[in-house]
Amino acid sequence: MKRTVLITGATSGIGEAIAHSFAQNGDRLVLTGRREERLSAVKDELESTYQATVFTYPMDVRDAELVATICQKILNEVGPVDILVNNAGLALGLEKFQDYVTEDMLTMLDTNVRGLLLVTRQILPQMVEKNQGHIINIGSTAGIYAYGGAAVYSATKAAVKVLSDGIRIDTVATDIKVTTVQPGLVETDFSLVRFHGDQERAAQFYKGIEALQAQDIADIVLFIANQPRRVQISDITIMANQQATGFTFHREQ
Repeated sequence: MKRTVLITGATSGIGEAIAHSFAQNGDRLVLTGRREERLSAVKDELESTYQATVFTYPMDVRDAELVATICQKILNEVGPVDILVNNAGLALGLEKFQDYVTEDMLTMLDTNVRGLLLVTRQILPQMVEKNQGHIINIGSTAGIYAYGGAAVYSATKAAVKVLSDGIRIDTVATDIKVTTVQPGLVETDFSLVRFHGDQERAAQFYKGIEALQAQDIADIVLFIANQPRRVQISDITIMANQQATGFTFHREQ
């Protein structure tokens, strides 16, 4: 039976890879993101490659009014959401807290925490009504192991883990599952965004390390979603082979 899977931040990186995994699995996809052109391009690729059914809705998860409007539009036009993947998120900067740009801090907080809250609050009630659903929140090893220059980013990802746990408690009497996926170092546009488009600095971040790839995380997300009813994976941490904790790496010279 085809499931309806809503993925936020689906225009690139882990979100786009997750879309490919679910499309290949035969599920229906609802993709959101801020870049309308990229949404269209991803939709075209998924439809041509997998003959998938794909719906796209441009949405900035930081905008409460827009999130409410778009999520209700999805529920009315597409129907109930079986799986919600809260993937939209970002890191900006790598400075000491006392030197951080306030706008960058607030953007991370609004995207990584506020956005997850807003989308989940719109989608969860229909899951409760159906007594069925799965919420998969993309956290980070930064939410477990804080590291220098990432106090705010780490705090937002710690919030993702605790929010997931709290929602799981609040829905424990239902057949709703809640999972936190906590990737380590994944080579995507993540660092390019973090360093505000500085390609050289972003490339240096991965130098000497065989980082995880977005598809590695996507494969694990699909595995989580395909477990039988009795199995709930509450949280899972995935790190690169030469990554010991959140920011402890061995780099080849």
